[in-house]
Amino acid sequence: MLTHFSLFSGIGGIDLAAEWAGFKTVGQCEIADYPYKVLCKHWSDVPKWRDIKDVTAEDVYRRTGVRTVDLISGGFPCQPFSNAGKRRGKADDRYLWPEMLRVIQELRPTWVLGENVAGIVSLALDEVLSDLEGQGYETQAFIIPACAVGALHRRDRVFIVAHSSSKRLQRGQKTTSLEESNEQLSRLLQTDLGPYISESQANRNNYGIPCWMDRLKCLGEAVVPQQVYPILKAIAEIETR
Repeated sequence: MLTHFSLFSGIGGIDLAAEWAGFKTVGQCEIADYPYKVLCKHWSDVPKWRDIKDVTAEDVYRRTGVRTVDLISGGFPCQPFSNAGKRRGKADDRYLWPEMLRVIQELRPTWVLGENVAGIVSLALDEVLSDLEGQGYETQAFIIPACAVGALHRRDRVFIVAHSSSKRLQRGQKTTSLEESNEQLSRLLQTDLGPYISESQANRNNYGIPCWMDRLKCLGEAVVPQQVYPILKAIAEIETR
């Protein structure tokens, strides 16, 4: 069974796609109240943390019984990079990539999947990739719009994929590195993602739905599961072939 630890889980968009790809989520971390309630409803038996600063290797082992996982995912806060904000980057107190990196250092997963808005490319992507490479990971970044998987809006997202150099897969005498894995990832993305459709406006009218603002905010920040599924599917195939 492939294992997955979810950081900055939101309402579980990546977690849901991970389940589709064959991963078992063993831990989640989300500080915002409403998304946390959503996680508790749909993943009631999964141990949860509220603050990423409380996620340590020791506590993860105490609560889950695992010392490492196959995959850590995390959509670390996008506000420092979003065009909708001030784009203060690392100067923003919501810049929590260093905390995600710390968890990666402690748990040493085979794979890392980071997610953020396209604005990270000009502000912090090079540093994120460099940080991961400094920890012994080979890295690759993809930009995938939600409209490529049939959503009625563009929603570009940057997905950062990293594979541990020290945990390369052995197939007989052949070692599989991320370079070969990238080829499979790219093939799957080209195969699975259909042609782009026209961008359209999301309906923002209020029809009296309970917790409307919370729901709208969650949907605005969430990853479309189909958007990230091809990457997770490729990782699962690489791990289980």
